Amino acid sequence: MNLNQLRFIDAVARTRHFGRAAKACHVSQPTLSIGIRKLEEELGVILFERSRSEVRPTENSLEILTQARLIVESANHIKELGKSRRDPLQGPLRLGIINTIGPYLLPTLIPHCQAAAPGMTLLIEEEHTDTLIAHLKAGTLDLLLIARECAEPGLAVTPLYREPFRVTVPSNHPWANRSSIAGHELDQQPLLLLRRGHCLRDQIINLCPTYNTPDSDPNGLSSVLESSSLETIRHMVAGGAGITVLPSTVADSPFSHQDTLRHIPFAEPAPYRTVSLVWRRTFSRQPAVALLASLVKNMPLPGVHVIP
Repeated sequence: MNLNQLRFIDAVARTRHFGRAAKACHVSQPTLSIGIRKLEEELGVILFERSRSEVRPTENSLEILTQARLIVESANHIKELGKSRRDPLQGPLRLGIINTIGPYLLPTLIPHCQAAAPGMTLLIEEEHTDTLIAHLKAGTLDLLLIARECAEPGLAVTPLYREPFRVTVPSNHPWANRSSIAGHELDQQPLLLLRRGHCLRDQIINLCPTYNTPDSDPNGLSSVLESSSLETIRHMVAGGAGITVLPSTVADSPFSHQDTLRHIPFAEPAPYRTVSLVWRRTFSRQPAVALLASLVKNMPLPGVHVIP
């Protein structure tokens, strides 16, 4: 038995998926599977029920998995203590960020961070929120920048700013000269959304109640086109394929097609998303957390309200 094997079974228990667990542990899936199989043979216990659709812990494995998680967390804490004893602003800082924030924040954040802490390199991972939280809890990330509530045990959260949404339409759209749009007006419009798994998609759907009615299509939506990229969606809106809803940092970015798109505020009370910094409560490099929070709050982000 070794620490890597305990990391493997903890990751599978968290993600319920061998592929995602291997990615979180930065190993190939065969390496992870072999390590788990050898541990099962050593213990004489089958740890997981495996099927094509899911992986779940066996009843006999629950106490083993609980102890494995405690050991992995303790080992991660020892590593972090060693780093912090040297200098909390030295060495890599592993930052997870969702892709509806990353492209619009990182080009300014990274050089500011390099200037404030030259010895601290940001290592960036872009993923969906659920995946980032799993990686943070597994110890393979140090901090997250996300735009969704997070009440996970063992994690600390500090809200950084509130960001209003804009209705984005082509410049020749009948709404192009409107001063504001009410949320219910979106219900009958061809709406372009990110695919499932993106929290921004869920936030937009909450603005459009009729898209979730039982007579919608099998995906729970009607009159919707989907993409995995906000940039693709912006180009599609500019080309007349429909309309969308964007956060203000995206809508008002320097590359937002201002000549072909119009970004219209919502009527009051205007909807917004809250961008927060998340980390493990046991993370020992608190000066790095404070520095990153300060840098983000002091960035000139369009349209946002900084939370003191």
